[in-house]
Amino acid sequence: MNTLIYLDNNSTTPVDPVVFETMRPYFTEFCGNPSNQHHYAGSRAACAMEKSRAQVAAAIGAEPESVVFTSGATESNNLAILGVCSARRLPPGHIVTSAIEHKAVIEPCRHLEAAGWKVTVLRPDRQGLVDWRFVEDAITPETTLVSIMAANNEVGTIQPIERIGEVCERRGVLFHCDAAQALGRIPVDVGLWNVDLLSLSAHKAYGPKGVGALVVRERRKSELLTPLCFGGGQESGIRPGTPAVPNIVGFGAAAELASANLLPEAARLRSLRQDFLSVIKGHFPDLVVHGHPTNSLPGLLSAGFPGVNGDEFLFTLRDVAISQGAACTAGSPEPSHVLTAMGIAYDLARSSFRFGIGRFTTNEDIMQAAAEVSRVLSLLA
Repeated sequence: MNTLIYLDNNSTTPVDPVVFETMRPYFTEFCGNPSNQHHYAGSRAACAMEKSRAQVAAAIGAEPESVVFTSGATESNNLAILGVCSARRLPPGHIVTSAIEHKAVIEPCRHLEAAGWKVTVLRPDRQGLVDWRFVEDAITPETTLVSIMAANNEVGTIQPIERIGEVCERRGVLFHCDAAQALGRIPVDVGLWNVDLLSLSAHKAYGPKGVGALVVRERRKSELLTPLCFGGGQESGIRPGTPAVPNIVGFGAAAELASANLLPEAARLRSLRQDFLSVIKGHFPDLVVHGHPTNSLPGLLSAGFPGVNGDEFLFTLRDVAISQGAACTAGSPEPSHVLTAMGIAYDLARSSFRFGIGRFTTNEDIMQAAAEVSRVLSLLA
């Protein structure tokens, strides 16, 4: 192979050409500040932003006014968790989350714990599933917020978000969901899920990097959330600053594309994943698949190879882009916190990899990548 086969689409995705062309005029021709609507350049930018807001909202079953644009899911997660807890006028309360969340949820919770908040961290089962009944059992009269991701970024397990949302609504607790991995891969519906706050990131769904959203169903956002930054009154007063209009336009286009072809694309990705797994398993029968066997993101395969040195595998693998886990922890000498929380043994976790099949992955790509992975396994096993 001479060209790179990209199988790291759960870390980030390439910008779809349709999205790129939609963004292009807003770097040059329509470059106005949307806050200055007294001239055409500014009003055109403002209209484009509102169109994108509506596109993102339509993709997730939300109202346009609930969409607050941010720089991505990391900022959205921090704004949701720290913003809600900062707005609480009483002494420090209680948060419920899980041990397999993204670091952008875990670290804000640790920050609050250091400030006196109580944080309950729920452990998943060996398939990466967080039991909704454990969430209900963990809620106390002091609980302010529950934060559980929609689908895990490393093993792909889809959580029972609808059931968790029902529990939180019944118990009168705010529910935040990190849905960065869900957009464009599984149906997302904030109403059906009963979420109060939802985090999104464009670059996980073939949009540009540097833009995302926090969806806030409460109309009086400033009463629910305290801003993390202060300045102008943009984005309902909770996310000030001049908006990155080209990126926001790209986000809207990406969200619309993602929802338009969701189910057929999911079926295609599942088929490619199965083909890939079958070839590799034929060469390495001891392969261990992590995550839920059926209720998981299409196209994501997390696999462990007992006895294979993970560093040597990555060093030897040619022309296939994969990862050992979340991009935010790449380079860490420790194994994935997600796998260890699931009860996966240390050595197996260090010998595990994530293969992320995406929109532009072809059948030929899968066969070539499977052959290369099998070749390396035969050398190292």
